[in-house]
Amino acid sequence: MFRIREIMELLPHRYPFLLVDRIVEWEPGKRIVGVKNVTINEPFFQGHFPGHPIMPGVLIVEALAQAGGILALKALGGEKRIAYFTGIDNCKFRRPVVPGDQLRLEITVLARKGPVWKMHGEARVDGAIVAKGDVTASIPEGVEPGRVDPGGGEGT
Repeated sequence: MFRIREIMELLPHRYPFLLVDRIVEWEPGKRIVGVKNVTINEPFFQGHFPGHPIMPGVLIVEALAQAGGILALKALGGEKRIAYFTGIDNCKFRRPVVPGDQLRLEITVLARKGPVWKMHGEARVDGAIVAKGDVTASIPEGVEPGRVDPGGGEGT
């Protein structure tokens, strides 16, 4: 459905922090399924853990949040905006993710109120849940990637 170029048009993330390789399913404004191919070349494997590489759980959650950001940004018309990851609830990790695994990132919208989106995410490998949780994102109007905001921070 969406390949990496389309994903990069929506998200400001770039290597090594872009954690969604492809979108394989999409129900506008409701549900999205992304894929992250986990390879031994990932820079985090050098230190997590030498001789026993495991994808850090926080990066699995970040991958879920990025997939949720794609869903929300597409629902808002695909314009250049930033989706801030503002919360994670009910997060559970079930098994390690290792090089060679393909993460299937399944996100379903639970609620939306103004700029705030609440979504449930499940990361799966070979059909088994490896991590799950409820992610919250805020997508304020007027904040674009690369633009300095009036508060003194950058919009990236």
